[in-house]
Order: sequence, then C-alpha cells, then structure tokens
Amino acid sequence: MTENIRGRDKFNKYKKHIIFLSNFLSVIPLRIRNKLFEHFRMTKGLKGIAIRYALLKSIAIKCGDNISIHPGVYLLNPEKIIIGNNVSIHPMCYIDATGEIIIGNDVSIAHGASIMSTSHEFERKDIPIKDQGLNLSKTMINNNVWIGAKATILSGILIESGSIVAANAVVTKNVPENTVVGGIPAKIIKERR
Repeated sequence: MTENIRGRDKFNKYKKHIIFLSNFLSVIPLRIRNKLFEHFRMTKGLKGIAIRYALLKSIAIKCGDNISIHPGVYLLNPEKIIIGNNVSIHPMCYIDATGEIIIGNDVSIAHGASIMSTSHEFERKDIPIKDQGLNLSKTMINNNVWIGAKATILSGILIESGSIVAANAVVTKNVPENTVVGGIPAKIIKERR
C-alpha cells in the first residue's frame, strides 16, 4: 500500500531548502526573475512546483507557505499579487494581477479558471476600444474559497470567505460569504450551512 502524503506535508519536509532557494533568487533583478518564472511555466512534477513557488515567493508582494502552482498557469504581473497559505492553482489558469490580486488562505483554483484585475475602457465611440486603455481594479478572494473549473472572476470582484464558484461561472458581482454561485452571470445557487 502506498502512503498518500498531503502537499503541505511535502512542503514542510523541503521548506528550508525552498526558502533558501527563494532568498538566493531574490538577489537577481526582478525582470530576470519574471522571465525565469515564465521559463519554468511548463516544468512538471514537484521540481516545477518547487521552482515556481521559490520564484513567486521572491517576486510577489507577499506569498505564504504551501503554494502549488501547477504547469501551464499564466500569471501576469506576479509582482502585484498577494497569496496566503495552502493555495493551489491548477493547470491552464489565467491570472492577470496588473491591477492587484489578493488570494487568502486555503483557496483552491481549479483548472482553466481566469481571474482578472483589468478591464477595457470603452466609453468613447471615436476611438477604437483597443486604444482606450485599461481600468485597473483590485480583485480579492478571501479564505476557504473554491473556484471551479473554467470559472471567470472579473476585475474588481470580492469573493467572501467560505464561498464556492461553480464550474464555468462568470462572476460579475461580489460573492457573499458562505454561498455557492453559478451561471452566466453568476447568481447565488444556495447558501452553505
């Protein structure tokens, strides 16, 4: 019988080595660390998760313990992100932290999810939309949240603690505490008890 070790136990086993690597990397210019983070985007296995974590810890505003960023995650402007403890971000996620993103503790982000902190300006009719610039808005995901597969969280949204965003949901409004939301646009399906 194979022993099943949780990710946080594996992290704790190698924590000193990972923190040492992160501290070593922090002396490298930010531009190069960002390039390295992109370079190791597709590296598989524990090696890839450890390298991405060490780099992110040296780049992010704040980065807690036991962060698992799986292969194929596109994280733009990681220097504008805050991530708590015990967070997993699964393959094929797109996270744009240009306007700042805060992710709390014990958050699971399933594969293919998108989290935005920018939106396009589009008010003027005399200028092409693509040339009107961006609005930057902080997006926040509080503690103990599960973001389902292929869900989209738009810019400036607050997802309160204990909430679940169903697969394929498009979140256009803040999500209250301990609720399950789903649909396009996302609406409250039920409250968690």
